[in-house]
Amino acid sequence: MSASDTPPVRRHVERLAAEGIDVVRVTYPDLIGTERARDVLLDQLPSVCDHGLAFCRAVYHTSPQGDVVPVAGGLDAGLPDICVRPDLDTLTALPWEPGVASCLGDVTDPATGRPAPESPRDLLRAVVDRCREHGLRPVVGPELEYFLCEAAPDTPAGWRRYSDARGVVYTAGLRADGDNHLLRTLRLLRGMDIGVSSGNHEFDGSQFEINLTHGDALTAADRAFRFKAAVKELARKESRLATFMAKPFNDAGGSGFHLHLSCLDERDENAFHDPAGPYGLSATARHALAGVLAHAPALAALANPTINSYKRFGPDTLAPWLIDWGLDNRSAMVRVPPERGSAARLELRLGDASANPYLLIAGTLAAALLGVLAGEEPPAPLEGYGYDVTKSPVLPTNLPAALDALEADAALADLLGKDFTASYLTYKRDEVARFHRHVTDWEFTEYAYHL
Repeated sequence: MSASDTPPVRRHVERLAAEGIDVVRVTYPDLIGTERARDVLLDQLPSVCDHGLAFCRAVYHTSPQGDVVPVAGGLDAGLPDICVRPDLDTLTALPWEPGVASCLGDVTDPATGRPAPESPRDLLRAVVDRCREHGLRPVVGPELEYFLCEAAPDTPAGWRRYSDARGVVYTAGLRADGDNHLLRTLRLLRGMDIGVSSGNHEFDGSQFEINLTHGDALTAADRAFRFKAAVKELARKESRLATFMAKPFNDAGGSGFHLHLSCLDERDENAFHDPAGPYGLSATARHALAGVLAHAPALAALANPTINSYKRFGPDTLAPWLIDWGLDNRSAMVRVPPERGSAARLELRLGDASANPYLLIAGTLAAALLGVLAGEEPPAPLEGYGYDVTKSPVLPTNLPAALDALEADAALADLLGKDFTASYLTYKRDEVARFHRHVTDWEFTEYAYHL
């Protein structure tokens, strides 16, 4: 029986038609976590479920500026296809586009029938499966920040901050948001059913944070991916730019992507809680923490994936640049919030908002699992305000160093998959090379007049 003949597909088509939906947007994340998609007319959805949608595999190897990076399996193989089939369990209407629903797609290599090596969603699935093999079901809560910008054609960048209001950290309402961007965005996102719970204006002018509820790791990544795409699309509808770039402005802080991580055991209980353990944490939690610390240099290549990412770091930035942890300490790379029991968890504060949600979560889970398997204890927690280089090792300070750390971390690379790691390293090193060839505005301002 073909997919078009199955009752579930027919039910989905009938339900969507009854809701006035005549187009389904099938989306999937590329290597850097941006959305790739195709709109499908509803009457063609059964056929698409049968045969899939063909995309060029090199979309995974395409830079933000449209250059195709020579990653193995793309240009060298004659630009073959990948096949994307709708995951109808993820169907949701788009509240800002009448008549349109969206769903995620599952990506396979037609030559093998297996997931495409670069597919971020399938990479996370594989890591979650490895965790389950050891009796752990990861639970993740994402927190994301972004800046909202207005068009400014007379400026070099073409954009300026939506508001320059200062001193309005952790506020809501018109005081920090004169056009009610946040309120309008929260209401529209609620209609997508992606677990949006709350939001507020963040530290710097025009910076916002919207929180998502926690859930199993794959669902959390799906929701974070769709959240980022939706926020950017909503801004475009208003001729604005919502950017999850790590540090878009010299005179403002950066945007983080914090992850709250716990695990359920085989009894559906929080595997990180133990009232008799040091700090109220179980051995599993402490070993997971030790693993994240041990693999942090390599993890930075996924958590801080751009040239710009490393400009977010530095003393007094509240962005961690040392490898440390603390009890309810926001100046540490890993914070252990004060709750215990069912809420016992780790908060990884390393990631910035430009990170691909699937890769950040997969890398964090892989590092934590390696720690559990190694069974080592973490060092003593950070006391007081952090950023003392005499107390803790420093993370990679630039993208090339982080990529080198990922390549050198054989255990983490093996768990993530050698094919994926090789593709990611090739893609990102091309980004570094292109940056080093580019003449920046800073260089012209610094040198042109005087030299």
